[in-house]
Amino acid sequence: MPVAFILGAMAGLALVYGIAPLSRNAAPEAACRHAAEAAKRLEPYIRGEVAALAPAKAPIRVADLSFRDGSGRERKLSEWQGRVVLLNLWATWCVPCRKEMPELDALQQKLGGPNFEIVAVNIDTREPEKPKAWLKEIGATQLAYYADPSAKIFQDLKVAGRAFGMPTTLLVDAQGCELASLAGPAEWASEDAIQLINVALAR
Repeated sequence: MPVAFILGAMAGLALVYGIAPLSRNAAPEAACRHAAEAAKRLEPYIRGEVAALAPAKAPIRVADLSFRDGSGRERKLSEWQGRVVLLNLWATWCVPCRKEMPELDALQQKLGGPNFEIVAVNIDTREPEKPKAWLKEIGATQLAYYADPSAKIFQDLKVAGRAFGMPTTLLVDAQGCELASLAGPAEWASEDAIQLINVALAR
């Protein structure tokens, strides 16, 4: 299949999903050029329990990603503008998610507030009440409930080269631009993670 055709198909998908198909070696989106410098400043703090994070070389803007809150109302990540966000995609069938969720819950309790929030979005496509029961079962009480039963948010990030499995996590700056991403779990309540978030908040 010709390379031009493949690239054209990817561009078409990007228009559907609203996120440009950028690789980590491409130039950052114009609105996120500042985030490339901020991501570089985070690099010395991506270590220890969060060493698997990949700092954004070509940050994308993710403010238009959409999902629903616990009452079913549609929300967009742009509503969190002005706050650093740790966007986490999870599912009840994801074994690493079960281990990671209490860590996210603890991090939200420690740092959550007007300047920082964890937005954990469930992408189960069946049994809409199951994820809420799952969170109660593991004792996660600090995280607001968000869901996308269509799993489109995962597909959006997959098209952009930012989602490869579950869990998927993005650290997003106050302007809605990616700072770093992670495929897989992390110890988010660790001192390494807390220091990283605090550095992101200071920029």
